[in-house]
Amino acid sequence: QVQLVESGGGSVQAGGSLRLSCAASGYTYSRHCMGWFRQAPGKEREGVATISSGGNTNYDDSVKGRFTISRDRNTVYLKMDRLKVDDTAMYYCAADYQCDGLRPADFHYWGQGTQVTVSS
Repeated sequence: QVQLVESGGGSVQAGGSLRLSCAASGYTYSRHCMGWFRQAPGKEREGVATISSGGNTNYDDSVKGRFTISRDRNTVYLKMDRLKVDDTAMYYCAADYQCDGLRPADFHYWGQGTQVTVSS
């Protein structure tokens, strides 16, 4: 059974930093594409960043230069710097067999999410 558990969310002022973690278990983590997505109230879920099993990364334009996705043995991370109020959302970790883009519909496995709130 695939299990993804996010942590690291919280409240921070604009300009601050947070690091999200997602612990993965129950499948061959090392062979899967991992991604971070977010959903703000009243908005659709959107892709933030993905990282392939080989370490190739892809970012949404809105976070390029501010967010960094990385992975190690069984955890994927999202380091978020220079946070903006617009980054406020529930952040979700997801996994899929390969990285084809940032579309949430392409990812099969999801965590429960961790809230990030950025205040001005």
